[in-house]
Amino acid sequence: MPVIKSAKKALRGSEKKRIFNLRRKRTMKDAVKTVTKLVSTKDEKGAMDKLSIAYKAIDKAVKRGVVKKNTAARKKSVLARSIKNISK
Repeated sequence: MPVIKSAKKALRGSEKKRIFNLRRKRTMKDAVKTVTKLVSTKDEKGAMDKLSIAYKAIDKAVKRGVVKKNTAARKKSVLARSIKNISK
């Protein structure tokens, strides 16, 4: 545990940021999971509707530094490709 006053303050701040980051990461994972479930049930229309929500969640996670830019690009690419595959 920190001893110095400023270190204690920094610990409180980082704990708050950690909670926000975990929340943002959970939102992203839930959105991606929703799209993947719809793809697995071959619901193309539903998956396309939820795709924009997943993209928004992924982009927000990148904006705040929760995930890296290339990770986000990969996740978006995998989602788009999976929807494209069921539309054939």
